Amino acid sequence: MGILKKVSYGLILGCSLLGTVVAAQNEKPNVIIILTDDQGYGDIAAHGNKVIKTPSMDKMYNEGVHFTNFHSGTTCAPSRSGLLTGADGNRAGVWHTIGGASLLRDKFVLMPQVFEENGYVTGMYGKWHLGDAFPYRPEDRGFQETVVHGGGGVGQTPDYWQNDYFDDTYWRNGTPEKFEGYCTDVFFSEAMDFMERKKDNPFFVYISLNAPHGPMNVPEKYYDMYKNESSINDTQKAYYGMITNIDDNMALLDKKLDELGLKDNTILIFMTDNGTSTGHREVKGKVEGFNAGMRGHKGSQYEGGHRVPFFMRWKDGKLTGGRSIDQLAMNFDILPTLIDLCDLGSVPNLGYDGHSLAPLLENEVEAVPHRYCVVDNNRLQQPIKWHMSAVMDDDWRLIDGKELYNIKKDPGQEKDVASKHAEKVKDMRDAYEKWWAYISRDFSHYEAYKIGEPGIEETTITVHDLHSSEPIAWNQSYIRNPESGKKPAFANGFYMIDVQQDGYYEVELRRWPKESNLGFDATIPQLGKREKWYVTQPEGVVLPIKQASLDIDALHLDMPVDMKADNVTFNTYLVKGRKRLYADFIGEDNVRFGAFYMYLRKVDANPILERTR
Repeated sequence: MGILKKVSYGLILGCSLLGTVVAAQNEKPNVIIILTDDQGYGDIAAHGNKVIKTPSMDKMYNEGVHFTNFHSGTTCAPSRSGLLTGADGNRAGVWHTIGGASLLRDKFVLMPQVFEENGYVTGMYGKWHLGDAFPYRPEDRGFQETVVHGGGGVGQTPDYWQNDYFDDTYWRNGTPEKFEGYCTDVFFSEAMDFMERKKDNPFFVYISLNAPHGPMNVPEKYYDMYKNESSINDTQKAYYGMITNIDDNMALLDKKLDELGLKDNTILIFMTDNGTSTGHREVKGKVEGFNAGMRGHKGSQYEGGHRVPFFMRWKDGKLTGGRSIDQLAMNFDILPTLIDLCDLGSVPNLGYDGHSLAPLLENEVEAVPHRYCVVDNNRLQQPIKWHMSAVMDDDWRLIDGKELYNIKKDPGQEKDVASKHAEKVKDMRDAYEKWWAYISRDFSHYEAYKIGEPGIEETTITVHDLHSSEPIAWNQSYIRNPESGKKPAFANGFYMIDVQQDGYYEVELRRWPKESNLGFDATIPQLGKREKWYVTQPEGVVLPIKQASLDIDALHLDMPVDMKADNVTFNTYLVKGRKRLYADFIGEDNVRFGAFYMYLRKVDANPILERTR
């Protein structure tokens, strides 16, 4: 981002490769990005882990170019937002993973749209986590083919009911479809099928996996690879198994590219979205797993929360040889880098906060101009200044505006040297102030799902996107039993909608998702077997509900709930424009909480009025 740079990088952008590597190619390179979920820097053998089995990742490390000081967001959705926009994830509207703050702002031009505009075919497989209804779905944002699960993980609230990683139902271009097999295997298989069908066109493929994000459900044979390993716990054995399964699929992908004759002219990227969630623990003085000597895990402002692997291979572009690049790089640098490498034309955008890494990759420069970059963890409805933040340059880390560490001398961030370097602290605090003023300009604007869009028959909104500071039922385990977590998930709040046409609408509220075919009075058994390599979902309980209410601006509607029914449907007239919508259930104990599932559709007329005529 220009505000934070001490030296302009503008002269390097856009010109680094146009007369060198790209000009030597007769065809544009294909691009594949593999993004894994919650796999940390230390969860790869090439980074020093002596237990995990990752031969394909290690091969990429040794065959391509790798960065040792590469950073993402500290959690899932903000990281994806930065990657796909080339902008700071917070500025792109994503600073949380739930609560309506994971919708990637509609005004941004995304990576697949840039590639599509330049003649590429585009496909996306796996985890999106940037909005589950129009206009925020991947098929609305430049991907021509999609096979995706809902929410931030398989089994979360927006996902298809009762998915558990095995033989699940995913959405193909917005339509539910049943698939056979383990989730990671399915997503790789579908991606490779797309590549084979589109091999005569340049393609951009985004394989964004939910693994190894929890729950730690993995094929038994992969758990068994680690079952006798004493240095890791049972959860980590399943976690490592999920990573090795990904690694095996990467080997299959490499083989497929070879068979199709596409391997040499394909830019292949492997990266992860944040620090490790599970790969490292210290319990009563005993270390389980490996974190490459870093402090902190997923979500942390310390190095282990956001320094991630980044490997890139492109033989025709001479990105080979196992070369290591140690300078600070960010996930929002990738889009401007790919624009350079692939010689993509100009596409309207809101400005990239990243800069092209092409000069570094091609050895055209030894170093890039100095800059400060910021990551934080603001999993809140309203972001707080300095909250869980890290200001970074190549050597230094300023934590929460107070603690200072020299990452070269102290990679474990054990010794705070702020008192000895007052001028450096001041410089980094000034950089943060400029960053905050820049990225917070749109914080007063929540994104809104568009209702009544022509061609969109029905919009599904779940409690996952409820704007609330209370615990939200973001996972199907909480839908089954809102009291199954540490705190009861009975949140009250609002949804943002943007009505596209004046007219009559039906607003249907449900306690269970429509595809479950369950009524308000339903109970359901525990999902899955209790195994070390499989995590179960709790039993589903009855929630006695006596009333439903709907509030939209000055409109207030109430309706009694028939516990033998499966929904409560309101019929009302809505005028065009943005609105806050409150859709609540009221229990017999007068506890009010947001309806778990809501289905909105425009109708030709008010059916109640029609019946009285």
